[in-house]
Amino acid sequence: MTHQLVLRKPLAFFDLETTGINVAKDRIIDICIIKALPDGEVITKNQRVNPEMPIPLESSMIHGLYDDDVKDAPIFKSVARTLAQFLDGCDLAGFNCNRFDVPLLVEEFLRANVDFDMKNRRLVDAQRIFHLMEPRNLTAAYKFYCNKELVGAHGAEADTIATLEVLNAQVQRYMGMVARADNGQDLVFQNDIDMLHGLTANKNVDLAGRIITNDKGEEVFNFGKHKGLPVLDVLKKEPSFYDWMLKGEFPLDTKRRLTEIRLRMFSNGNGRK
Repeated sequence: MTHQLVLRKPLAFFDLETTGINVAKDRIIDICIIKALPDGEVITKNQRVNPEMPIPLESSMIHGLYDDDVKDAPIFKSVARTLAQFLDGCDLAGFNCNRFDVPLLVEEFLRANVDFDMKNRRLVDAQRIFHLMEPRNLTAAYKFYCNKELVGAHGAEADTIATLEVLNAQVQRYMGMVARADNGQDLVFQNDIDMLHGLTANKNVDLAGRIITNDKGEEVFNFGKHKGLPVLDVLKKEPSFYDWMLKGEFPLDTKRRLTEIRLRMFSNGNGRK
């Protein structure tokens, strides 16, 4: 299998099958990574994972994986460093990856105490491109762009292969066309990861989107009673809100980003200890 994407560094397509959709609570049970290399080669890695918790029946009925299928698989912590090394130096791509797969993967790495730095990685979400350019799911995208039926949908490997083929076809189909990003900026569609990242990127400060940036570039809360209010203002006026979030069922990444903002506030002399 090859690709025609113009890459300056590897682009890792990946898909997760999980125990559920709660980033803070749920766990990975199957991951497939297909690493597209700049020379056109692709490398595939599959890994079943014991989630150390029962798989809810409603989840098993979607992806077809049950407790017995993963009972002898390694736990994530034991394979975390190997997976991180495989993804080292890679940008990331997937289908709806910005909203779910990336946040959950980073959360698993944090739980395993493995540093998985996201700062220099481009994120490309083929679903966002699909919804922006052809306002539907992976099966429909695969049929539309590749004229193929997706056999084995909701299986990590089948979905990951389909996503690579979809993005590859999207790049060929929309080359030179103008697409409007969420920030209102018009971008000329190119076979370029920076452009694809700019088109599909969101305003999230934390990966789960509990904190985002507003039009002024300020970090604001994106949930609850403080939705839309600058994080710094809330932390100054209601310091106990920080403690409430740290004790609450929020993703570790959200708590980490909140703490970074709070520490920055103190370092700038704007907070009280």
